Amino acid sequence: MRVDCKLYEFRGVWVATVYDIDWPKTKNDAEAQKKEFIQLLDKLQSLNFNVVMVQIRPTSDTFYKSKINPWSSYLTGTQGKDPGYDPLQFMLDETHKRNMQFYGWLNPYRITTKGTDLSVLADNNPAKLNPDWVLEFNDALSYNPEDREVINYLATTVFEIVSNYNVDGIIFDEYFYPEGYPMPKCECKWICKCGCWECVNVGDYRRSAINYLIKTIYRVIKATNPKVQFGISPFPVWKNKSSDINGSNTNAQEGYYALYSDPLTWIQEGTVDFIAPQIYWATNDKKNPYETLVRWWSNVVEGTNVKLYIAQSINKAETAKELDKQIAINREYPEVKGNILFSYRDIASNNGGIVQQLEKAYSEKACIL
Repeated sequence: MRVDCKLYEFRGVWVATVYDIDWPKTKNDAEAQKKEFIQLLDKLQSLNFNVVMVQIRPTSDTFYKSKINPWSSYLTGTQGKDPGYDPLQFMLDETHKRNMQFYGWLNPYRITTKGTDLSVLADNNPAKLNPDWVLEFNDALSYNPEDREVINYLATTVFEIVSNYNVDGIIFDEYFYPEGYPMPKCECKWICKCGCWECVNVGDYRRSAINYLIKTIYRVIKATNPKVQFGISPFPVWKNKSSDINGSNTNAQEGYYALYSDPLTWIQEGTVDFIAPQIYWATNDKKNPYETLVRWWSNVVEGTNVKLYIAQSINKAETAKELDKQIAINREYPEVKGNILFSYRDIASNNGGIVQQLEKAYSEKACIL
């Protein structure tokens, strides 16, 4: 359906499926899950949102029919069990029926949130079939970002989604290397052959592995369906100015070093269509004020073709109660094309008077550039 637009603004909401945060609340009941999602969409549509970003791969599993990944346990309680319908196709149909867009939210590397026993996974889970792909740390499992077979597997996973479903976008969030993951004596498998750290900087090596994945995913998406948007929602502090003159005037963990995340490279190389930093701090935060980071990211994307959306927290009291103020700040920066709120349950519960703030901030419908 064609809509005449006077206003353009990306208005997204994270819909988390991990831990049953937002949806589905009912397991092993297809009709109840469908009803819940329709209610969710109707609520968002009534508030003039135009994008839902649903977590369709929370833990090396799926909310869609797949030949390479198992069904998610968050649908039925058992990983690998068929839920009796195709949730992604259902969500796409209902979302597009309302003239809204649907972005598939993927956690590429995470296998478990807690627990390291591969035997409890579905028999067709790639982690169980390929234990040499797996990293174990802090009582959880994730895929090894440096492994070329892992990268190929993740590219195939994204290809399967984009080629079989009419998604409007694909988004990865901030989880890359497990934070604090130790540096073993010999980690580099495909960048160097010398078998020791003298030949490579571990940070550069790990970042290059992440960058290679991002570049690969971007190319796969554009070769399959160029209209599908691809982006990342990274930790909001690249580097602090105290460690790099080009960093933000903040005092926080640095994603560049802690997570081996280098969004400036993705932006400069054009391997993302959009970037959505998770600026979850309040405007009066003494170490990391909201507007300081909005300004920094605006400067980063200026002059590029990469769109900037701000991911904002509404699950904390100090940020929920000032959402309207943060949206007003966003609108002062022309590089900011919209925002993404975490997460739906706080809209449903009207945390901090969110609904009343949104009714004012989103009083008019908006289209997406």
